[in-house]
Amino acid sequence: MSAPMEKYDRLLEILKSFESVVVAFSGGVDSTLLARAAHDALGVRAVLVTADSETYPARELDEAKRLGAGLGMRHVIVQTRELDNPDYARNPVNRCFFCKEELFTKLAPIAAREGCRALVYGANMDDLGDHRPGMQAAKTMGVRAPLIDAELWKSEIRELSRELGLPTWDKPSFACLSSRFQYGDRITPEKLRQIDAAEELELPLEDVPRLWEAGRHEQIVRRFRELGYVFVTVDLAGFQSGSANLLLGLGRSSERKVNA
Repeated sequence: MSAPMEKYDRLLEILKSFESVVVAFSGGVDSTLLARAAHDALGVRAVLVTADSETYPARELDEAKRLGAGLGMRHVIVQTRELDNPDYARNPVNRCFFCKEELFTKLAPIAAREGCRALVYGANMDDLGDHRPGMQAAKTMGVRAPLIDAELWKSEIRELSRELGLPTWDKPSFACLSSRFQYGDRITPEKLRQIDAAEELELPLEDVPRLWEAGRHEQIVRRFRELGYVFVTVDLAGFQSGSANLLLGLGRSSERKVNA
């Protein structure tokens, strides 16, 4: 048996020990594996909850709904209002604390209503080496991270997802739209909508040379200016998860994409 599969078995035992769970489900790589494990371990005693907010693109919500249906699990959608909190909207370096605080505050009553004994979310071992204020909110509120308890790393989560036939095994990493703002740049609904529309033009790094084929770069510049942007540049380093943390000396690189 492979080491990742041994860890998956450990994950199942951890989840069984909770007896029943609400899974904070974004539809990303980590939460989808956690959801599958919760279903394998607990069956109908595992419930998925996805937060719908202005920071979460509609296309991601639609995908989360499809994934939840594919897993055959009960799936609840709840509205969160991060921007109503001025501590979140002003976008400090611990912004994610207030995001997760809002999320888990909304999930706790659902867990109580469903009779679930634990709230769980998809933090993994890689997250321990980065600036993750949201993890402090989870710790403060008693929310568990079973992927960390099972010592699962991102690469192992992808490997297990592929072995289990999950369509998210090669899904690019995704963070909420607020992560596109530099710390201190105030977050507004209008700016979030602008960013969401712009990210429809996102390209993998290896496709960047094609921007100059048949004048495609001119079309992209024109579209960005229609959205309200003045300058359009390409980051030659590509997408770096947690890149805003580089300014804090806390960031680290991961999977690569680029916004044209």
